[in-house]
Amino acid sequence: MRIFPAIDLKEGKAVRLLQGRLEDATIYADHPADVAKNFLEQGAEFLHVVDLNGAFAGKPVNDQAIQDIVRAVGSKMKIQVGGGIRTLERIEELLKLGVSRVILGTIAVREPELVREAVRRYGEQIVVGIDARDGMVAVQGWSEATKLSAVELALAMKAVGVKRIIFTDIARDGMLQGLNLASTVQLAQETGVTVIASGGITVLHDLQDIQNEVNKGISIEGAIVGKALYSGAFTLKEALAVAYSSEEDKVAKNAR
Repeated sequence: MRIFPAIDLKEGKAVRLLQGRLEDATIYADHPADVAKNFLEQGAEFLHVVDLNGAFAGKPVNDQAIQDIVRAVGSKMKIQVGGGIRTLERIEELLKLGVSRVILGTIAVREPELVREAVRRYGEQIVVGIDARDGMVAVQGWSEATKLSAVELALAMKAVGVKRIIFTDIARDGMLQGLNLASTVQLAQETGVTVIASGGITVLHDLQDIQNEVNKGISIEGAIVGKALYSGAFTLKEALAVAYSSEEDKVAKNAR
């Protein structure tokens, strides 16, 4: 199982939101690149970065911070970036910058054919983020509700070639109320796509619960962890120890 420590960017700073509300932001660091380096020093191999301003505005806003993060960790971490990515040109810009994966959100609902073309060009470097409240998808930085269920959107994305989805329960994001594991497992089972869990991870046992599902054969790649790390609920090293607890994960880690 993979752990993706999260850095959310707002006006160039590392922040965390409550349930995706831009006005409810807590600043954790003025220099996100330093946060990324700290995660690297603790053993992280993957990083999840979101341009929050971009997600609401529909265009890149925090490029300088993203560039600083990429430079700070070099090739030692694989970085996935989302937030306000609406064009093929923007996808190419980020990949050329050194990002490993690009996360598409709103555009998956509004222009599925663009997602199809992106997958054709870039394969598994394209990931779709599905953010849901009460099972229904929300877009435009979670500010707009749709009548599309998370499962329906995941199946539509699978049909255009998407292999990997990040699933976030908005109601739990940033609230430290525990992961919505049941919905995460349901999404993986009903669609057959690989899912990355996100939103509400509070204690190490949440990660162990995910690992238990992985051990059962559920297609969950890993988990994005944000506020729990920043608040000190547990350390990244502790999270990684859970992630590498199975023999298969230990072998995979040693092979890297």
